[in-house]
Amino acid sequence: MAPRWLSSSAAADRLGVSLRTLYKFIDEGLVPAYKFGRVIRLKESEVDAFIESSRIEPGTLDHLY
Repeated sequence: MAPRWLSSSAAADRLGVSLRTLYKFIDEGLVPAYKFGRVIRLKESEVDAFIESSRIEPGTLDHLY
């Protein structure tokens, strides 16, 4: 099956972040991205994997309250 590609803006919308934050995630190696000429694309499955890996475990936010 061929991968489903997302544009940068579609990936940012899917993550609920700004384009600037998405580019920061890409630059820090948190989300893989691919450059085709002048266009940056992200695999939908890898964006979804990033979302799943970002899940907060219960009991880990004590430092915030």
